[in-house]
Amino acid sequence: MFLQQLFNGFTIGSTYALVTIGFSLIFGVLRLMNFANGAIYMLGGYLSVVIFTGVVQNFWIALLGSIIITGIVGFSIDRFALDLLRKKEAPPLAPMITTMGISTCIENMIMVFLGSRSKPVPYGANLGFITVGNARLGIFQVIILGIALVLMGLVSLLIYKTKIGNAMRAAAQNMAACKLMGVNVKMVISSTFLLAAVLSAIAGTIVGMYYRSVSLTMAGSMGAKTFAAAVLGGIGNIPGAIVGGLCVGIIETLGAGYVNASYRDGIAFGILILVLLIKPNGLFGKGVETKV
Repeated sequence: MFLQQLFNGFTIGSTYALVTIGFSLIFGVLRLMNFANGAIYMLGGYLSVVIFTGVVQNFWIALLGSIIITGIVGFSIDRFALDLLRKKEAPPLAPMITTMGISTCIENMIMVFLGSRSKPVPYGANLGFITVGNARLGIFQVIILGIALVLMGLVSLLIYKTKIGNAMRAAAQNMAACKLMGVNVKMVISSTFLLAAVLSAIAGTIVGMYYRSVSLTMAGSMGAKTFAAAVLGGIGNIPGAIVGGLCVGIIETLGAGYVNASYRDGIAFGILILVLLIKPNGLFGKGVETKV
């Protein structure tokens, strides 16, 4: 029973980690809570279903189409909304409120065009099970976990081993110095939003396949869990985002299995509060010195 729940937690937690990475990247660069992240995750899941059912019945093309569209949406959020606020030197709360408004707009657009009812996911298959001890591990779950882990590895390589990744980390440390060194900070920020949107779209599609449906509640649920995972791991920290996402997934799954499924979110957030009372900066976060 424990092994079964643990594996289920790793599977769903890996999708939380993908979305949390994008959330933490944006916070690291801009110190911005991007509350549109959950809505983009939901949009990615819906787009995959719509493209598959209405355009071409090929999962990979549907996924690619979803990635491209959500990537454009993420890029546009920064370029045509948040960038204007930065140019006008808007108050710090203005960008965060803007992302909340964008999230609401995305949710309402989906409701208008696709209705408020959940949509069944027509792709994905039951590939059977493998038995480990007394646990039955779904092969499809193994594939989901494998895809998520590979993506985490690729994103880590991108952030720590490439020029654009170095630019993102440098902008997170000192944006003014980056501009003086000739770094195109505007493109770095927009690229960060694009990467976060792509990760959210893939996660939304995977979770839709896992639960065999997509719904409007995906946005709010993932938004809350992403924030919890980011804070738990140390907000703005990429390894922390991965560990935080996995921890939230495991905690809520174990809570659902051993306590009550209706309390799964409450248990996860309760443990989050306890961890933060002990370590306020999160598991991997570092305190910031205040200089007088």
